[in-house]
Amino acid sequence: MQTYFTPSVETIPGVNAKVVFTPDTTTLFKESIDIPNLVINDKTSIVPWGADNLMPYDILNKIEADETLTTCQTFNAEVCYGGGINYCTRDASKQTKQEVEDFLFENNMADYYLGACLDFKHFGFCVSLLILSKDGTRITNIIRKEAANCRFTPADGHGVSKEVLFANWESTDLSQIEHMPLLSLINPWRDLQSRMQNGDKHRKFAVVSRIPTARNTYYPIPYYASIFRSRWYDIKQLITTAKKAKLENSAPIKYQIEISARYWEKLFISKGITSIEDKRVAVNESKQQMIDFLTRAENSGKVLFSEFYQTPDGKEQQEVRITTIATGKEGGDWETDIQEAINIMCFTLRVHSNLVGSVPGKAQTNNSGSDKRELYTIAQALQKPYHDILFMPHRIIIRYNGWDGVHVDCPFIQLTTLDEHRDAKLVTTNQDNNDTDNQ
Repeated sequence: MQTYFTPSVETIPGVNAKVVFTPDTTTLFKESIDIPNLVINDKTSIVPWGADNLMPYDILNKIEADETLTTCQTFNAEVCYGGGINYCTRDASKQTKQEVEDFLFENNMADYYLGACLDFKHFGFCVSLLILSKDGTRITNIIRKEAANCRFTPADGHGVSKEVLFANWESTDLSQIEHMPLLSLINPWRDLQSRMQNGDKHRKFAVVSRIPTARNTYYPIPYYASIFRSRWYDIKQLITTAKKAKLENSAPIKYQIEISARYWEKLFISKGITSIEDKRVAVNESKQQMIDFLTRAENSGKVLFSEFYQTPDGKEQQEVRITTIATGKEGGDWETDIQEAINIMCFTLRVHSNLVGSVPGKAQTNNSGSDKRELYTIAQALQKPYHDILFMPHRIIIRYNGWDGVHVDCPFIQLTTLDEHRDAKLVTTNQDNNDTDNQ
């Protein structure tokens, strides 16, 4: 984490204006250079998630720092959860029904499935850990392993990654790493069968459910990455910061300085800085140099800012972007700008703003109840391909345990009209599912 650099508002001496320092989020999901494998010990290495292996935590921090992103991602996960995952046993024998009932009682399926939906919507994949009995004859448990803490080992000569490593990668102590054998991404069922027939001694296996992406990478780049690359996330954060500064002391923010993480990395390497405290000191010194630069620019009466910053020793820094902000807007006039940013975020996350109530303003159009019901139905219907992918571990469980007549389903919650005399009902796209067992 970049604990040494956080967004801040600083005063420009002698000028009734302020400057806001913000991180550049356009490279949050993608590095411009190849990232080498991270060696854990003599026997283990992983493919890092981001240059510092902390990208998922940075992503979560960005999402949690914005109320619109947080609300939309939670809404998407809840819509994907639908009516919950069900093991339908209408056509199963009495003994099989009892075995399924025992399995569901021993596994917190609601917690597992909602967590899997959250990982799916945040990172484009989720990891399920299948735990077998001691004799390997049946699968007894399924556990969700948080995607943010999962890392893949490098692929072998056949393009196959053998393990998933689970740990808190933010911690400096990596002595407690869980190694999970990874089943084939293409055919996990056949891989599990082959392993057990060949006498594999492992009794836990990881199954990765992954959203197909146009670009094949170890860690998928989710669709909402465009919010950061197009700078709309930065714009919304800047509006919030500017409005807060205006309300606090009526001093407008005149400049925005965006600083890429690579700028700080190069600075620390050049000065041989390693400790967090020394990094904070170096960051504050660099901020002061930039403020001094802006002060001289203000006093000169004219200045042209291009997309680089020139340090006092004359070196151009391409990772630093200085932008002049129009100061004519008062606090209340930001309403249309924040509304535009929120609408774009909701659009990118495929959440209609009327369903989550995130669009501000008194004069907003409000859909009718019928329109909202249809929007909610559409949102749930679009989860069908994600459900098909999420069902794979459960299909493996059902087949491995020999539960004939059992199938997995996730019914939708359909909001109803007043003439049906009930608020909602469960519906499914599975034509053979007319039972309500295990719901």
